[in-house]
This record gives sequence, structure tokens and C-alpha cells, in this order.
Amino acid sequence: MRVLVVQNFDNEGLGQIGAALVEAGADIDLRKPYHGEALPQDSSEHDAIVVLGGAQNALDDQICPYFPALIDLTRDFADKDRSVLGICLGSQLLARAFGGTNQIGGATEFGWHKVSLTPDAKSDPVLGALPESFPIFEWHDDTFGLPENAVRLAGSVVAENQAFRLGRAAYGFQFHFEVDTPMARDWSSCFASLIAERHPDWAGKLDDEIARNGPAADAAGLAIARAWVATI
Repeated sequence: MRVLVVQNFDNEGLGQIGAALVEAGADIDLRKPYHGEALPQDSSEHDAIVVLGGAQNALDDQICPYFPALIDLTRDFADKDRSVLGICLGSQLLARAFGGTNQIGGATEFGWHKVSLTPDAKSDPVLGALPESFPIFEWHDDTFGLPENAVRLAGSVVAENQAFRLGRAAYGFQFHFEVDTPMARDWSSCFASLIAERHPDWAGKLDDEIARNGPAADAAGLAIARAWVATI
């Protein structure tokens, strides 16, 4: 399988998704359009697409002039029944691609938070085997309204729409299930000054947060990653 990965921000890696793709023997084609790298014209040379997160908002077409082309490309994958995965910003762009609304600000979550699955998630091929609620890493201020015909799969106290599916295998996840404990530590270092501006107590409580939430979040994240890869 050949999987297109669109990175939108420095130090936004694949994490547990990468581990699941490697397990499956996938050929990963990484593109960084925010550094000027070209996106494919269509989905014909790939079996799936992953759109990662970033500090931008989903309406930042002036800052990220490639967003309209990325939205069209994502729609092409979904329309041709090729698997789609949007995480955080990627989920917001997926919602936009299919007519959902984008809410800029007002939905801040950072660190590990509990998400709860909806009844529809129980029969979902990606989320159906997970517990009804579990902690998972979050880092966002924005959220989205669901597109028409989207199946809502998970929510949290702050953001009603944490996961959704369109069609067979186009998935949007507001939460960062790809972030395992090592990646959380890496982000806490790479983005230390940015985090300290908003969450000055983070460095001091990181170890306790990892001890409390890391094992369950890591297990849930890897299960989601493997189950999504199985849809390709």
C-alpha cells in the first residue's frame, strides 16, 4: 500500500500511525506543502491519505494557500473510497471539505482529556473495540460542526465533535491519538516556550500526567492507528 502523508507544521510526526503503517509494510510518501512541496493532483497514485495537525486554523488560506488544493485532494480520496485520516487541523479540513462548519477559538483543550464514544461508535470498524471512554492527548483551540451525513463517533466536555466518519473510511479525529508518551515528551520539549505561554504549569506536572494517563492513552491510540490502517 502507498500512503500519502501531508505534514502541515514542523515537528508534527506520525507517531503511532507511523508505527502501524510500518507494521503493515506501507510505503509512506511524505509531503510538506507548508515548505513549498507539491501535492499530488489527485488520489490515483496512493491508497490512502493522512493529513496531520498544525498551529494554523482550517480557514487560514492566506497563510496556507495550499489549503484549497489539499481540501480538493482529500475530497477526491474520499469520493473514490480511498481511506482518509485527518487529525486535529486535518479533521477540521476534512469537515470543511464536505460542508461542515469551522469554529475558530472557544474550544481549548491541552494535555490528556477524557473522550467518550457515541452509540454509533460501537459498530464502527476503527473505534468499536475501544472502551466507552478513555484519556487521549489534545491540543487545540478550534473545533468544527459535522458535515451532512457524517457519523459522530466521539465527543468531550469541551468539544462535542471529537471524531467522525464519512462514508466507509474517511475519518476525522480532533484528538491526537498518534501522540504516545515519547511523543508527548518530545512535543513538551520542542514546543516548550509556546506551551509555557499558555500552560505555565505544564513542565512541572508532565510526569504525573504521563503516569496517570499515559498507559491507557498509548494503548487506545495504537489500537485506533492499527484499526484505521486496516481500512486501507
